[in-house]
Amino acid sequence: MIQVIHGNTALTHISLFSGRSFTATAYCQARRFLPLAVFQTVLRNLLKGLVPDTQTQGLWRGHRTWLVDGSSFSMPDTPELQAKFGQPGNQSPGCGFPVAKILALFHAGTGLLLDVVAAPLRTHDMSQVGGIHPTLQADDIMVVDRGLSSYAHVAMLSQRLVHAVFRMHQRQIVDFTPGRPHFHLGEKNTQKGLPRSRWLRGLGVLDQVVEWFKPVDAPEWMTAEEYAALPDTLVVRELRYDVGRPGFRTKSVTLVTTLLDAELYPLEALAELYGMRWRVELNLRHLKQTMKMDVLKCATVEGVLKELAAYAIVYNLVCLVMMEAAKRQKVAVERISFIDALRWLLQAKPGDELPELIVNPDRPDRVEPRVKKRRPKQYPLMKKPRAELRNNLMGQGVNA
Repeated sequence: MIQVIHGNTALTHISLFSGRSFTATAYCQARRFLPLAVFQTVLRNLLKGLVPDTQTQGLWRGHRTWLVDGSSFSMPDTPELQAKFGQPGNQSPGCGFPVAKILALFHAGTGLLLDVVAAPLRTHDMSQVGGIHPTLQADDIMVVDRGLSSYAHVAMLSQRLVHAVFRMHQRQIVDFTPGRPHFHLGEKNTQKGLPRSRWLRGLGVLDQVVEWFKPVDAPEWMTAEEYAALPDTLVVRELRYDVGRPGFRTKSVTLVTTLLDAELYPLEALAELYGMRWRVELNLRHLKQTMKMDVLKCATVEGVLKELAAYAIVYNLVCLVMMEAAKRQKVAVERISFIDALRWLLQAKPGDELPELIVNPDRPDRVEPRVKKRRPKQYPLMKKPRAELRNNLMGQGVNA
């Protein structure tokens, strides 16, 4: 954890600020004796103390709200990690690094990381999402992007009495015409472009309740038995709204949700709720860029999983500091500077009083180009294994 909180610093650095003399090799060997279960237990016990805060803080219309998204991280090029996680297909053997996919579950109101699952690179996020469902409680809300939106996922959550607010997949046909025809499963449909849902009632402009029909074929990430256990139909709500900024083209967003009451959950409120999904991108940025989780350092599968758990522990400790600062400074927790909280945690000693932390300015609809001004060094990419390149240099009489 000390290594992670210092930006995943080099092992040789740890001996300098710890006041103890040891080599990097000795540190690695000692760390191997710590089972993965120890890290998982520490994380679980930490969350046990923090989860009650999610019952009262950051509720959306009385509901706990969760954000789910996937990402990835890189790691050292070792045979064990290559065999477990794989590497991008556009990289030649010996010229790339293993990459793992992760699926993370964040609490929308506090930013807490409740669960994170690592998987091989070529794994669909949907095959992992069922593993985080047990963390949820009845009446919770899960907000996801269209990559995790499907009939099966909505049905799985409904069986747990968890509400869904999903962006509709781009291939899904949505028609808001009252009483419109629809595609009939198992029948010969001559008319193309029909939605696969039956219109039930309208709730307003571009807001309707429909009945979804279960697709015939199970998705690849579910067994036939699991798919058969899902209901044959679902009653859901479809709605559409426009998002626009001055100087930009207006974009339409279509959502599906199991929150059917238009008085309790008006369209405008659901649009605002889905807009909170952007926070998951910020949380992942905190982990990968601010805390440097983008590239892990352990050379074994178990070591990588320990490292990932250590990141989750430290990240949640930072969130705890932010929550306390937000309470004292009377601002929303997302306004507290993550890096300022991390820096205080880095140097804090037992008994230290939490000072006022930096409060980020509220800049809604901020427009910034996603570009870098500072140019990278112009080195060519490695397209052959290092040993082969070294032999070529030596054959040319160049001192490698």
